[in-house]
Amino acid sequence: MKIFTSFTLSTERLTLRFVEPGDAEALFRIMSVEETMRYFSSTPWQHMAQAVDNIEQTLKGYLDGAVLRLAMVPREGEHAGEVIGTVTLYAFDLRNHRCEIGYILGRPHWGQRYTQEALKALIAYAFGTLELQRLEADIHPDNIASERLLQSLHFQREGHLRERWFVGGEISDSIIYGLLRRDWEAATHPAQ
Repeated sequence: MKIFTSFTLSTERLTLRFVEPGDAEALFRIMSVEETMRYFSSTPWQHMAQAVDNIEQTLKGYLDGAVLRLAMVPREGEHAGEVIGTVTLYAFDLRNHRCEIGYILGRPHWGQRYTQEALKALIAYAFGTLELQRLEADIHPDNIASERLLQSLHFQREGHLRERWFVGGEISDSIIYGLLRRDWEAATHPAQ
């Protein structure tokens, strides 16, 4: 994979930009909340060092093409200029033109469709600029909001993997969703 060099994507309300070292406090604020992390693949962060380490790993991921994580930043309103969440492409399999997609949004911003808006832009980038053929998402079976989000973006439920993750001493299944480029294009650009 080529290196990811800094760029931004714009949506109606958001700027999606590369994560920066100065984002540690905002990311810690998001990832240290138990309710936000309930269905995530790790427990809530306890120390600011976890945010700093996460950003360091993200910056390395840009350089070796392993991760494309974009910060969600509202352009207007009370939280203008603040990082309120992230959307991510990772686990690239270039030979097969696919990767996984992930996302997290700070609790105060739930219910406002920010993640859906950000993911539409990231998916278009993945299938357009990156020329990927397939995206995959792995969610907790109880995460109904995430399931609805993926379905609204035309992902199809493809599998149920039993006892796939240990998070904080708890075993968890995974529900796998997939989205093909041709299905995305058909849904977003229907034939006239």
